[in-house]
Amino acid sequence: QVQLVESGGGLVQAGDSLRLSCAASGLTFSDYAMAWFRQAPGKEREFVAAITVSGSSTLYADSVKGRFTISRDNAKNTVYLQMNSLKFEDTAVYYCAADLLGVDLTPEGYTYWGQGTQVTVSS
Repeated sequence: QVQLVESGGGLVQAGDSLRLSCAASGLTFSDYAMAWFRQAPGKEREFVAAITVSGSSTLYADSVKGRFTISRDNAKNTVYLQMNSLKFEDTAVYYCAADLLGVDLTPEGYTYWGQGTQVTVSS
């Protein structure tokens, strides 16, 4: 049974940093592209960042480019999202996702999802 478990969310002030983690089990982690999406209340789930199986390539949404960094540790079956210079508009539930077929900018491109972790940024 595949499980993706996010952690590291919380309530922070604008300008602060947070590091999200997503621990994977039940799959061969090094075979899967990984991504982070987020969903704010009343909005659709949106792409944040993605990373290839080796970690050699990454993609970012324009809204987070230069502030967020995605990384992975295949030995620990974990993907991370380092979030710096957080803004009020970054407030959302953050989800990690995994897929065998490579990185994708759309939620439909991912097979497995975590349950999400809440990030709230106060202005």
